[in-house]
Amino acid sequence: MPTRELFKSFAFSLTIGMVLISGCSSNIEPQTNEVKEIPYPEPPEQVRFYFEKTLLSNLDVEFETEDSKISRYLTGTNRVGKGMLKPFDISVHKGRIFVSDPPKRTVHIFDPQEYFYGQVKAPTDSVLVKPFGIDVDEKGNLYVMDQSSGDIKIYDRDGEYLRKIGEKSLFSMPTGLAVTPDGNRVYISDTGGVSTQKHHILEMDASTGEVLRTIGTRGSKDVEFNLPKDIALDNNLLYVVDSGNFRVQVIDLATEKLVLKFGSIGRQAGHFSRPRGISIDNDKNIYVSDAAFGNFQIFNKQGQLLLFIGERSDKLYPGHYMLNSGIAVDEDGRILMADQFHRKVDIFRPAALDKTQGYLGVLSPPTDKEYQAIKAKKN
Repeated sequence: MPTRELFKSFAFSLTIGMVLISGCSSNIEPQTNEVKEIPYPEPPEQVRFYFEKTLLSNLDVEFETEDSKISRYLTGTNRVGKGMLKPFDISVHKGRIFVSDPPKRTVHIFDPQEYFYGQVKAPTDSVLVKPFGIDVDEKGNLYVMDQSSGDIKIYDRDGEYLRKIGEKSLFSMPTGLAVTPDGNRVYISDTGGVSTQKHHILEMDASTGEVLRTIGTRGSKDVEFNLPKDIALDNNLLYVVDSGNFRVQVIDLATEKLVLKFGSIGRQAGHFSRPRGISIDNDKNIYVSDAAFGNFQIFNKQGQLLLFIGERSDKLYPGHYMLNSGIAVDEDGRILMADQFHRKVDIFRPAALDKTQGYLGVLSPPTDKEYQAIKAKKN
């Protein structure tokens, strides 16, 4: 078992502009200095991950031309950014990052490789009110659980609205969402409340919105839940953050039988206090964010703790969190975690992956001419 020294996190200064919130808009200055990569755990232990980048606003991905830089220099003005207000959940598809933001009533879209930032477009037949759980299928289509409207809104990879399924009467307090890679099935975790037994998972037909089955009920036994928060899919396995029971349950969808459960309430590594988000990597390792600890813990497929990263802090530093929520692992093993207090998304890279590799690989900034070519190719 790794020692607590192995899990030690680090406080490093990060030059980041102030976030000024006015209504639903933010004025943010971009990060002005290159951020030094931070190893986890600390050498001489073998490094497993590096902190790589923080996303605060569109300024962290959008390209600024030389003409714009010169104009700002001459006028003495700063770039004005569009920040996140309270980022909740994350999903990622081939370098395109989606972040739900319930109080801002939108889902942000960040694409560092294409130097693109946007938000999902307004639905044509409804209003996006309170987007919570999100996920993408293998084509990059985005599925959004709108908790207030009680439906699932579906967008394409560019944020264009396609359609919606479901209705408010089906849910008590829907929170998490997971979709199969082929986009045929959508799973919703209904967190419920003190006065309902609707602490369960719904399986829905993604074409019709028909509820195909309900998995679990309120309780503490196997395949029972108390405030199920986030969910994740891996082949035929459903992973559930059973937050009120302070555990993770892994369920075989073919049989609805428990395959694995781990976790208990506590303040030590491997325990849970306020578990929220969950994601699975290509090696079947399980990542769980915990808002009380201000970290995410990594478990192997047997539920054994491997490592944790992060610490609780009100300082806006890499790996510091006060209200961390959604977590996602991309195709290359990079970890992305949202923090609602600091209004940010942190990105960590596995040590085996070079910083230039993968869909979110860090490349040299393009020239104006190269950027225009990238933009023309996208259009």
